[in-house]
This record gives sequence, structure tokens and C-alpha cells, in this order.
Amino acid sequence: MCQCNDSGAAGARCYPSDLSDAAWAVIEPLMPVRDQAKGGAPRTYGDRLVLDAILFVLRSGCQWRMIPRDLLPWDAAYRWYRTWKADGTWDRLHDRLRELVRIAEGRACDPSAAILDAQSIKSSEGGAERGFDAGKRTTGRKRHLITDTLGLVLVVAVTSASVQDRPGGRRVLERLAAAFPSIGLIWADAGYANQVDNRLLAWAYETLRLTVEIVRRPEGAKGFQVLPRRWVVERTFGWLVRNRRLARDYERLTGNSETMVKIAMIRLMATRLAGQSARWSNRPATRSA
Repeated sequence: MCQCNDSGAAGARCYPSDLSDAAWAVIEPLMPVRDQAKGGAPRTYGDRLVLDAILFVLRSGCQWRMIPRDLLPWDAAYRWYRTWKADGTWDRLHDRLRELVRIAEGRACDPSAAILDAQSIKSSEGGAERGFDAGKRTTGRKRHLITDTLGLVLVVAVTSASVQDRPGGRRVLERLAAAFPSIGLIWADAGYANQVDNRLLAWAYETLRLTVEIVRRPEGAKGFQVLPRRWVVERTFGWLVRNRRLARDYERLTGNSETMVKIAMIRLMATRLAGQSARWSNRPATRSA
């Protein structure tokens, strides 16, 4: 039920960031079940209301303390955000939804190929691991992302923007090899290797048994070019920054930055599995009470 003031409306008025009934029907069976045998006070706020509050922060980019009062107290939303991060709920939910999307698209649960890229993003003042990317002239952090061929996130690592692509690539490739032994081929851009330094490619093959294939721009090409395979991960970066919390990195800890990326993908994948398109407008939505 959506708590609101428009009691006379045909349907309960809610925020555009809220989960639709169909999207919640996808997520609800995957949420952790509280063990009543352990006792404790009854839950004051349901999982759907907590998720809607967290998604409001993600989509609007507001501070936690600015969550509207007709959702729930900000400290309750933040407490559950931290709890689900600590117990692995966000990771399990994200990974299971990715499997369901791949199955719905006629793919195997475990991918065999992936795409690697990085995105420098400005950050707020302070916080851990903040640096300057001289190439992009950006002060902040860098998201190292590996997606499958559908653009779904497999591995994400957030570092200082001063970390170069090659050392950052090692970090995410190690995580990828541990989590997805089925993957044998990675596409990446020229920032991960050049004619002088191909150490990352050799290390990935010798240590992780991963073949990293560099997708280069055509010689003499000027301006924007859609490159094979690489456009997939670029589209994923576009999906992410549509959420204002991810258009700029406001998190003090890089672990929270990585979690916000997964929450954005959770909303996107749940919407897709519900057979709906992801709406990014500010048009108010309604849902049944």
C-alpha cells in the first residue's frame, strides 16, 4: 500500500521512482523471509515501502534525511539499506534477477563472454578513494564495470579516478574469474592494452585463463563511433547515470557506490521482467492500494 495524501484519487498516488505492482511481484518472492521463531518485535515497515524509499534516494539523488515523510523515516530506510548490504541481500537479489533476465532472453544463466570498460565520475567532497583522472580531467572516482552481452552488470569495482584502466582492470577481472568460471572471452577498449604495454592481456590469460580482446577504433575515424561489442557496456553506463545518485558519486565509501549500481540494475531488471519499459520521466504514477 502506498501511503499518500490523495485519498480521493482512483488509485493510490505514488512517486515515479516507486516499484509498480508487476515489478514488485517479481521481487517479492526473492526477498529474505524473516524467521519468526527468533522472536523480536513485528516489522513496522514492509519491504516494498523500504525499497520505494531507497529507490527515491537513488532516482532523485537526494540525501537520506530528505526522504519524504509519507514514505517512512529516513533512518529506517538507511538501516535496512545497510542491513541488506551487510547480509548480502542486494547481491543475491541482483544476481538472481540477472539470471532470470538471461533465461527470459533465451540465454544460459552463466555467460561465456563479457565486456569491460571504465567510467570516471565526479564525486562530492571528502570520502574514501578520491583522485584525479588526468585523461578525462575529472576529480572523483572511477567505475570499473564488466557486463554480459545483454548489458547486465556482472562485476563492478569503484576506485579513485586516479587508478588507471589496467590496474583497475586487474581488480575486476579477478572478481570475474572467481564468480564466473564459465567466461573465457572479454572485449575491452585500447585503454587496457597498446602496442607497447600488453601486460594485462598476458596476465589475464596466464593467471585467469581469460582471453582479453581489444576492440579498436578504425584508423582515421573522427568523432563518435559505435564500436562492436563496446557499445553494450557504454549503454549500461547510460542506464546508470539516469539515476541522479549515480550521475555524481555522493557516497563516502566505495562499497556503497558499488551497492547503488546494483540497486539501479535491480530496478531495471525487475521492470524488464515485469514486461514494462523503464520510465525515466517525472510524471506521477499510480498503483493499486
